[in-house]
Amino acid sequence: MALYSEKVMDHFRNPRNVGVIEDADAVGEVGNAKCGDIMKMYMKIDDGIITDVKFETFGCGSAIASSSMATELIKGKPLTEAMQLTNKAVTEALDGLPAHKIHCSVLAEEAIKSALEDYENRKKQ
Repeated sequence: MALYSEKVMDHFRNPRNVGVIEDADAVGEVGNAKCGDIMKMYMKIDDGIITDVKFETFGCGSAIASSSMATELIKGKPLTEAMQLTNKAVTEALDGLPAHKIHCSVLAEEAIKSALEDYENRKKQ
């Protein structure tokens, strides 16, 4: 069996939603010092819907694929739905990750939650 699924390889080779949103409504950044992966997620939000989402990831192929898939799963979705996204859902959407790479999908979940927390904090100001 191959170490990585075709979906992982596709999202690694052709990541979706890469880049920066300069006037983002929400920005979340998370990192894992142990593995060196860092993810930054940017969101445009309109009337409670994520209208655009982009990411920058410094890390391994699994981290890039997890970021790419996570953005695809939340784009166009209500904030409440995006907040419910789990690393398990990201892993399943990628047709699995090797056990030692599951932390990459956890980082993607955490980056989304960090951005949504940033959005809530900005609204309070």
